[in-house]
Amino acid sequence: MKRDWSRRRLVGGGLAALTVPALAPAVVRAQVRLDITRGVVEPIPIAVSPFAGDDPSLRDTGLAVAELVTANLERSGLFRVIDRMAYIQDPESLRETPRFAEWRPINAQALVTGVVSRPGGGDRLVIEFRLWDVFSGSQMRGLRYDLAADGWRRVGHQIADVVYERITGEPGYFDTKIVYVSQSGPKTRRVKRIAIMDQDGANHRFLTDGGDLVLTPQIAPDGRRIAYFVLRTPNPRIMLMDLASGRSAELGQFPGMSFTPRFAPDGNQMLLTIAAGGKSDIFAFDQAARRTTQLTRTGAIDTSPSFSPDGARIVFNSDRGGSPHLYTMNRDGSNVQRISFERGQYGSPAWSPRGDMIAFTRITGGFFHIGVMEPNGANERLITRSAFDENPSWAPNGRHIIFTRENPQQDRTRLFTIDSTGHNLREVATPLDASDPAWSSLLP
Repeated sequence: MKRDWSRRRLVGGGLAALTVPALAPAVVRAQVRLDITRGVVEPIPIAVSPFAGDDPSLRDTGLAVAELVTANLERSGLFRVIDRMAYIQDPESLRETPRFAEWRPINAQALVTGVVSRPGGGDRLVIEFRLWDVFSGSQMRGLRYDLAADGWRRVGHQIADVVYERITGEPGYFDTKIVYVSQSGPKTRRVKRIAIMDQDGANHRFLTDGGDLVLTPQIAPDGRRIAYFVLRTPNPRIMLMDLASGRSAELGQFPGMSFTPRFAPDGNQMLLTIAAGGKSDIFAFDQAARRTTQLTRTGAIDTSPSFSPDGARIVFNSDRGGSPHLYTMNRDGSNVQRISFERGQYGSPAWSPRGDMIAFTRITGGFFHIGVMEPNGANERLITRSAFDENPSWAPNGRHIIFTRENPQQDRTRLFTIDSTGHNLREVATPLDASDPAWSSLLP
């Protein structure tokens, strides 16, 4: 479902109970707010009631929306959704202002309610939701969505985003996609396909047929294109796929093998690595002008570039110092600075969408780690450890990271997410083995 800003609005008009009140400053300060600036936070207790509906099919949809919101919030690690068995009010009685005295004893600090309707009996739905501060007895947010009947899942993600942002003060990340490499078959004849899914694993589909060996997919900032590497003989290449049509075309003709494509924040320029003559360098490719500019020239292996969110700086991996470490440079290749100095080998850097951290892979002590550091290399922290962790990619709010973890004992490769503080490690469900994840921006 495509977001329709002309229809999505603060609830008002004849639905007085859904109107966002003009709260006095003292009341606003009293409202529930989650402080997530500390490394470890206690999840906030929140109640998510099934949404009311006028007939069984609408009530089923209302329950499905509530369950989706619940799953999103709990997966973030910042919320604890209270068991519905403890709820005293039913969905129908919550069409009006809740009886807050009945929610305080179960320690619900916030409450999500809603209504699903089908105006005029047509094939479109209206979903209205409200977020309440239980202890102050005030409404924190109220929104209305007009959608096709099959669009309820995306609206559930959008509602979870609103709740997450209103309570944490950070943007949500639930209305997003993840593109990755799906793997099947024995290791000697591995079939790899580009796949895409919602961030919770739903709406999964394969984008390539497995005829080519594909790696390192990246989704454009507009969510409409995917760049990926194809190991095709005699000329490995970077392909660009249009998601609407499913058609792919070669990005361009480059001297040598081109790989690790990365989009600029504006989506118009791309970074790529070109290997030739026993070394590799980083290039910028202007898609509109079809012009390639070389950014590194050291004779070393320079690879895995990633833009800062403002597009001004680039972090990359290089062995120019003797072993693989992380470096930053200006967009034009100038002002190169080394930012990693600990023992081991560094790789696959990814700049946070907030600009405050860089995620990376580090091999040290016989283990693979996902780590984070500030852009100048300060405050490096390793947040995972296993036999094989790599390829970190940030959620668009810059708090959560998805990465690849291989378990050699079980011969499995899966995707996991973790908070940038090193907490809330969770496996992401995929139909087959999975690697090389990339998280999209919030969908348009």
